[in-house]
Amino acid sequence: MADRGCVLHPDMTAPQLTVARVDQSDPLALPLLAELAVEYSTRYGGTADQLFEELAAYPAEEFATPHGGLIVILQDGESVAGGAFRRYDAQTAELKRIWTSARHRRRGLARRVLVELEAAIADRGYTRIYLTTGWRQPEAVGLYLAAGYTPLFDPTTEPTEGVPRAFEKTTGVIE
Repeated sequence: MADRGCVLHPDMTAPQLTVARVDQSDPLALPLLAELAVEYSTRYGGTADQLFEELAAYPAEEFATPHGGLIVILQDGESVAGGAFRRYDAQTAELKRIWTSARHRRRGLARRVLVELEAAIADRGYTRIYLTTGWRQPEAVGLYLAAGYTPLFDPTTEPTEGVPRAFEKTTGVIE
């Protein structure tokens, strides 16, 4: 994997898991984009192929160093979860593409993705994290609330159709 620029390290709490830092074009990132496209088409309409093209159209450099990053969590070489971040502004990173394979949900992998991304974001000196999630993704809302993100909306109200739900969190980095 070194020839693709991956940096791998073993997970000490679950020996079968490995975190890979990859580029958007890396084959390890393909399942992330493909399954997200299927998930979004199921929840919001459109075809998976169309949504995959939209996801892949983001410039890869937005999710690469020095301002961004993309990780996948591997189990026995298979991509089972992942996520990315990019620069939102000079102090803020934006989380994107948080994903867990449908076959591997309810194992804490999304939380692990957040921990890994938050550490990388803090290492880059960002002081704030911003994200939006879709109005038809209550599981994501629950994840971000449980992970200490502050909602920029009233979480006690029903979501408004078509309106993303935004969150923020400080990283603890002092400017």
